[in-house]
Amino acid sequence: MEKVKHSRVAHYVDKLAVPAEPGLTNAQLMLTNHDLKPVEPERRQWGPWNFVGFWIADSFNINTWMISSSMISGDNGIAWWQSWLCVWIGYSIAGCFICLTGRIGATYHISFPVIARSSFGVWGSLWPVFNRAAMACIWYGVQAWIGGQCVTLMLRAIWSNYNDLPNSFPSSSTETRDYVSFFLFWFGSLPAIWFPVHKIRHLFTAKAYFVPAAGIAFFIWAILKAHGLGPIVKQPGKATGSALGWAMVKGIMSSIANFATLIVNDPDFSRFARKPKDALWSQLFTIPIGFAVTSFIGIIVSSSSAVIYGGDPVWNPLDLLGRFLEGANSGERFGVFIIAAAFTLAQLGTNIAANSISAGTDMTALLPRYLNIRRGGYICAIVGLAMCPWNLLSSSNNFTTYLSAYSVFLSSIAGVIICDYYVVRKGYFQIRDLYSARKSGPYYSTFGFSWRGYTAYICGILINIVGFVGAIGRK
Repeated sequence: MEKVKHSRVAHYVDKLAVPAEPGLTNAQLMLTNHDLKPVEPERRQWGPWNFVGFWIADSFNINTWMISSSMISGDNGIAWWQSWLCVWIGYSIAGCFICLTGRIGATYHISFPVIARSSFGVWGSLWPVFNRAAMACIWYGVQAWIGGQCVTLMLRAIWSNYNDLPNSFPSSSTETRDYVSFFLFWFGSLPAIWFPVHKIRHLFTAKAYFVPAAGIAFFIWAILKAHGLGPIVKQPGKATGSALGWAMVKGIMSSIANFATLIVNDPDFSRFARKPKDALWSQLFTIPIGFAVTSFIGIIVSSSSAVIYGGDPVWNPLDLLGRFLEGANSGERFGVFIIAAAFTLAQLGTNIAANSISAGTDMTALLPRYLNIRRGGYICAIVGLAMCPWNLLSSSNNFTTYLSAYSVFLSSIAGVIICDYYVVRKGYFQIRDLYSARKSGPYYSTFGFSWRGYTAYICGILINIVGFVGAIGRK
């Protein structure tokens, strides 16, 4: 054993370890490191306006745009005002849940993996943590691929022949042009992962100024092309009767599902709040207002495409920008470049907020002896590249539908945590015991697993499993 301990391999393994407090047992080293401990006062730098900027920045992303605009397309499309009503209801509900989970982090300054120990047990929490980390890595690749499409538009706006770049991979499911754009976005994202969470707020502040301005410019441009708002808002919805009712229910649930990941992610950011109030009202009002404004722009712009080009509305803003490039003059090409650049920044911010930071935080909890948030974030980026998202998105297996439907599992985790904190524990944690593997500890339960937490978790999944299977099994 002594030889093994002092071998060269053991030496390099120790070199990879992150700094740890001296005198900790092996069990304690599996439960704590600097990024898992409660945030000390000097790093609590997020004030209410930082949260406002964060959510304004996060609201302007392609996924939010497409969720709202897709409600008005197809044979069962609803009217623009009905779609907007669904958005208000859905994001208002989601905002309440965000505040419920965010308050836990803002009060005790701990992240999701540590909070999960109280509900699922000290060791039982590793499954929800792994669950979220795996999905974050997959979503990172998917969002990076969409970001690559934004880069494609930027380059097409500069060099029109970029769209006709020779394809060096004829047998592949995608083209050389898309590969190049994806790798440009992927490499450009790496520096943003380096910054610690309490400093990354400056990225969201910059995004909160630039991206909404570009979105409003897109909004005005589409209205001018459609010769005013009148022809746009006068378009009736196609759904009637019960189809209309179910379409609105689906729209509300789609808006809530868009937040399934962010509901469990919020403590990762709110723990950096100066005080709990800073993460309450700023999020409760900014989320429905910010996402409703973004959705309104998406709805009107998508509706304008039906007036401009005829046929069904173009609900993907990148496809519509591509249409704007057809026969465009130099000024219009510059406008497409600026808007596409804004969408690129939006995708970067969303990928950092929703995926790399959450995956990094989770991996820190899975292997705290050797990983911190920064290392976990880079592992997330590597996994997002290695999973070849172009193959997943180009196939006909409704992979993105599967990813969205997976919110069933994440929402059940959030439900267990919220009920445990507010109903069972009355908002009280014994912080020291969340980092202890003592069998007599209040969060150890049975072999480190809370059977009550897992029973509630499974029950939350079972009532929705039929819908989940139906969603991923639909051709």
